Amino acid sequence: MIEGYIHRIMSEAITEASNYFPVITLTGPRQSGKSTLLRHIFPSLPYRSMENPDIRAVATFDPKGFLTSFSDGVIIDEVQHTPELLSYIQGIVDDNPKCRFYLTGSSQFSLLRDVTQSLAGRTAVFELLPLSLDEISGQNNDTDVDTLLYNGFYPAIWSGKNLPRLLYPNYIKTYLERDVRDLLAIKDLDLFQRFVRLCAARIGSIFNASELSNELGVAVNTINSWISVLQASYIIYLLPPFFTNTRKRLTKSPKIYFTDSGVASYLLDIDSPQIMARDKMRGHLFENMVIMNFLKDRYNHGVNGGMYFYRDSNGNEVDLLVKDGSQYHCYEIKSSATFHTDFTKGLNNFTKNYPELIKEKTVIYTGDSMPDLEGTRILNFRDI
Repeated sequence: MIEGYIHRIMSEAITEASNYFPVITLTGPRQSGKSTLLRHIFPSLPYRSMENPDIRAVATFDPKGFLTSFSDGVIIDEVQHTPELLSYIQGIVDDNPKCRFYLTGSSQFSLLRDVTQSLAGRTAVFELLPLSLDEISGQNNDTDVDTLLYNGFYPAIWSGKNLPRLLYPNYIKTYLERDVRDLLAIKDLDLFQRFVRLCAARIGSIFNASELSNELGVAVNTINSWISVLQASYIIYLLPPFFTNTRKRLTKSPKIYFTDSGVASYLLDIDSPQIMARDKMRGHLFENMVIMNFLKDRYNHGVNGGMYFYRDSNGNEVDLLVKDGSQYHCYEIKSSATFHTDFTKGLNNFTKNYPELIKEKTVIYTGDSMPDLEGTRILNFRDI
């Protein structure tokens, strides 16, 4: 048992997949617990990190010799630093299907591109985000909402190994100096950091590249390139809009969210739960937390996609639609602890326009769960 280890729900899906795939690829943001998870599931396997320059040099100099020295398999951390290993892994598992490789990486686009090219059909791919509400359920029942939002969900916080005021400034500094330089040759890191902070101020809003371009004085193409970098390194998540083949005018641009509320809180200069309680972004951060929890739940069970928001040209909106077969679970998310009947307005509008698509309607808020109201569930966010 790894000291301070918090059980990850994804372990069941990875264990099952390892019975059918010779390679498991696990991506996600830095410090989300990728290598810890694999080392917990497969404690007898050796572990090698490609961030260690000595190990990386050996692996690069003699890839085949390096890989074949692990007869039963190996956990290779941050494999995006040595993409040449992937082609050799392909040959090894083709010759010896019993050999197992477990790969992690914190750069989504470059790693998945290389994996798709070299290991198609040979690997199961999972994405591990920071902890979900279920994974910290034993610790968060007595934690107030403002502290949850401020703390964020990185394992180091909840295992007691670090503090938000120390973790997140260093997390962003490391991200800018390592991942950004690797993914995109940005000379002015201060300008890029300002861009990241502006994105945090737009949580829950429609992503508008032209607006950011005007505010920063850089080209729209540059903004789109930078947003791709934030996606590739798991800083942000773009929630796509719901669309149909009808003639109704629906929003076509995605909404912007951060994969962790603690990172976003730091970028917004929210430096305590007390400040969080009265900050104008509190409602947006609560919405962010709930939507990311749904995303984590899907990822933890090996499911990708199927999440959307709804907005029409008249401003009618539903915060989250989660696909279930040919229908949707529809969610309105409010940070209020007091229920108001107007919380159901967007849900009722969507029901009126698309009655055949409704699986279930739910209002999620910070107050007590209540009996259903005219077919709409009313739940405390901890009871989702």
